[in-house]
Amino acid sequence: MPINTCYGVSTSADPVRAVAELAAQTGSTDKDGLLFFCAPDVDLDAVGRELARTYTCPILGCTSSGHFSPEGSHRSGVIGVAFHGGGLRLRTFLISPLSGSEEEIARIADEIGARAEAEPHLNRFGLLLIDGLSMAEEKLVATLYQRVGNLPLIGGSAGDNLKFERTCVYADGHFLSDAATLTLFETVHPVATIKTQHFARGDVELVITEADPERRVIREMNGEPAAVAYAEAIGLTIDALTPAVFSRHPLVLTLSGEPYVRSIQRVNADLSLSCYCAIDEGMIVSIGNALDPIRTMKAAMAKLRSEIPQPAVVLGCDCVLRQLDFQQAAIGRDMSRLMAANRLFGFYTYGEQYNGLHVNQTLTAVAIGG
Repeated sequence: MPINTCYGVSTSADPVRAVAELAAQTGSTDKDGLLFFCAPDVDLDAVGRELARTYTCPILGCTSSGHFSPEGSHRSGVIGVAFHGGGLRLRTFLISPLSGSEEEIARIADEIGARAEAEPHLNRFGLLLIDGLSMAEEKLVATLYQRVGNLPLIGGSAGDNLKFERTCVYADGHFLSDAATLTLFETVHPVATIKTQHFARGDVELVITEADPERRVIREMNGEPAAVAYAEAIGLTIDALTPAVFSRHPLVLTLSGEPYVRSIQRVNADLSLSCYCAIDEGMIVSIGNALDPIRTMKAAMAKLRSEIPQPAVVLGCDCVLRQLDFQQAAIGRDMSRLMAANRLFGFYTYGEQYNGLHVNQTLTAVAIGG
């Protein structure tokens, strides 16, 4: 029995109308679940109430820095995909507050383990959505992955269009900060996950000589103020450092031969650098070398299709800095068309999760067979 999907898009700023338009396109009854993403500048309290009032199925979602569907990319309004049939089941766990969540994670792990033991024939994965300003992603995703065990995990950090003011996840009719949701997907159909990026380790290396790991702040690199060392490494002045520049010249950390991007968020008044991802003193990072984004994306989608030739849905979490980079390179529309052609549905994030890691400037995705 196939999994049926219905997509909806509303660009209305009016929360009642936006949810009504979404429901008209996706249907609001006889559904097994709804995944949605919304712009941060809508009335979130009203959207939350309307979603809870309109839909009778499990609902999960968060604020975004833009979102995408098979119909293309959008920066405003609300998008959603509703699932029906095919035996797909969704179970959402709320984790809030994020500090001191070990006991809740243990409870979640026990329930998931019990479900897997009771029905070992089902395929499962977890979708993690988390407050993108919490700076709690690394610990949370690592602890979840370790405690839950043998469960593919992808996810994204909620955004707010680069305002860095308030990012929220949805749970039970409310939008919450200092919170995360882990949704367990269970199905008889096959599932496959991927992680892709378009940066490799570069030749220019920098050593983090002073840092504040708890706040993800690099104070010094190579013994110089971090912004000074970074600007010198890429041949620009400090005044020229912008989010677009950071998206084109990220820091890359190499672990076990695999590159992982550590994106810069902003330059601070003391010339330190705030990052989207974990950093620490003594780390050796390089200025990333860009690969062909279109080619790497096509290769990733081909790999996914080799495992799931006819997916019912492909859910993706794509870093907002990748979008900025593509716009600067004048390939934004090409990338949007490529994503739509592969029926990707998801949002632009402040960071991505893949199994036990929190990463940057990466697309993480999962395909569910039809």
